[in-house]
Formats: sequence, structure tokens, C-alpha cells
Amino acid sequence: MISNRNVIIFAREPRIGTAKTRLANDVGLSEAWKFYRRNLRVIILRLINDKRWSVYLAVTPDSFHGKEPFLPEGLNIMHQGRGNIGTRMQRCLSAISPNPTLLVGSDIPDITPKLIWKAFGYLKGHDAVFGPTFDGGYWLVGLKPRILITKPFESVDWSSPDTLNETIDALPRGSNYATTDMLRDIDSGTSYKS
Repeated sequence: MISNRNVIIFAREPRIGTAKTRLANDVGLSEAWKFYRRNLRVIILRLINDKRWSVYLAVTPDSFHGKEPFLPEGLNIMHQGRGNIGTRMQRCLSAISPNPTLLVGSDIPDITPKLIWKAFGYLKGHDAVFGPTFDGGYWLVGLKPRILITKPFESVDWSSPDTLNETIDALPRGSNYATTDMLRDIDSGTSYKS
């Protein structure tokens, strides 16, 4: 049976010097690249075999072809397109709407199927669900189609301590939302070593 639920893993092409550049400033290019490839593969393998949802890898830049030896066969590849992170997130979520869809980051080591299923549960009864991170952002977002069409990512200041709050504030008046478990994202040497 094919699920009507979807999980989009939002990623950069896993090339040295293109992904995790802030982390690379602290730990070096090679170490940041190794972490990113390893973590991306682990997340994909954790989520792809769960029959409760389909998994898509949304990659930037659009020249990425998906023929990496560390990626599992049969992985659905989608391209993020141009624009800032909010524009690209909006595009990817809209491409699969109206099915229940969650978008998750690719630098979150603690993502598990249990947490994904919990977030889908919250999305049933709420207009939006967010998985907060310790730095003020979020590792997961899911929006009902009527919220997604309002383009809540447009005015968000990305990579700031207010990213989550600004996204919540951009939801239409009267929207209800839930937050799930807070996880760490790996953006710096401090978060990498913790």
C-alpha cells in the first residue's frame, strides 16, 4: 500500500565546500563534509523504509542528479529551484500538497520515525506543526494546504534566533499550531561537539 503522507528531506548537494559552510569554519571542510554525508544517509535510511509515508529528497542546486553511491536506490529526488530558503521550502511543500506532508532538515542527527509519526499526529488536529531547534529555528514543519497558500515563509529572517517565532507570527490570524520535540541542528562546532 502506498501512503498518502510524505516526508521531504530538505538538503544541499553533498559536495565538499557547498554544504555546512558555517560548520566548516569551525571544524574544517573535510570534517563538515563527512558529517553531512553521513548524517544525510542515516536520516534517509531511518525514514525511507517506513511504509506510513513516502520520502522525497529535495536538493539544491537543481543540477544534482541523485546518482550518489551513498544514496539508497529508489529514492524520490526533487529539486528546490531558485530563491531563498523560504521560497524553496514553499515550492517543495506545494509540489506535494494537499497530502499531509512534513519537511525536515538534513542536519538533525536525532530524527526518528517515532518523532515523524508524532508530528503527523499533531498535523491532524492543527493547521501547522513545528519541530523547534535550540537556536530559535525549526527542524520540521508541516502546514495544512489552506495555510501553505498564504506563503508564511515569505517574510522570515532565516538563520536567526527568531526564525520559528517569525514563521508562527506569519500564520493567518486564528491558525492553531503545535510544536513537537526540540532537537539540535548541527550548524557550528559547538553544536557538532555536543
